[in-house]
Amino acid sequence: MKQPCLSLSLKESRTKMVKQISLFWLIFVFSSIPFSHGGSLSLTLQPHAPKSFNPKNIQAAKSCPYTLVIKTSCTSTTYTRDKISLAFGDSYGNEVYMKRLDDPSSGTFERCSTDTFQINGPCVYDICYAYMLRTGSDGWKPESVKIYGPYTKTVKFNYNKFLPNGVWYGFNVCVRASLSTAIM
Repeated sequence: MKQPCLSLSLKESRTKMVKQISLFWLIFVFSSIPFSHGGSLSLTLQPHAPKSFNPKNIQAAKSCPYTLVIKTSCTSTTYTRDKISLAFGDSYGNEVYMKRLDDPSSGTFERCSTDTFQINGPCVYDICYAYMLRTGSDGWKPESVKIYGPYTKTVKFNYNKFLPNGVWYGFNVCVRASLSTAIM
């Protein structure tokens, strides 16, 4: 008769251990997802080149205004004549794509400068990715990109690295991408 009790105790121990492992796993997964406190989110991850990224030129029925504040690093080249493009979006597939932000004749993206752009594009909810593309031979090092919009928290992507030539480069912290990365 004592043996079934021992078996039940072993079963309870296994159940308890599985619950503890499950709790640990949940804590790990949720600590891997960036959460914001307040009205803005600042990302300190390292920028990267995605395996594949092609911006979408979405013609949306509704257009929303955005303010982009792009700060050029004080360790960047003096100025750049390179073509600078930007794409940002949310995990629902909404995306804003600016084919060309720069204007070499106006002095945009000079060393230690901050440039502000007022743009319109499809409405995006909770921006979770931003990629930049530099095409040219001068080089350019953005320090940060801050994006304000009507239906999204203000988000700041900290680059502080020279953009490679001809490659989309940036951040993707969308929940789907974070969860799949954490699980692998």
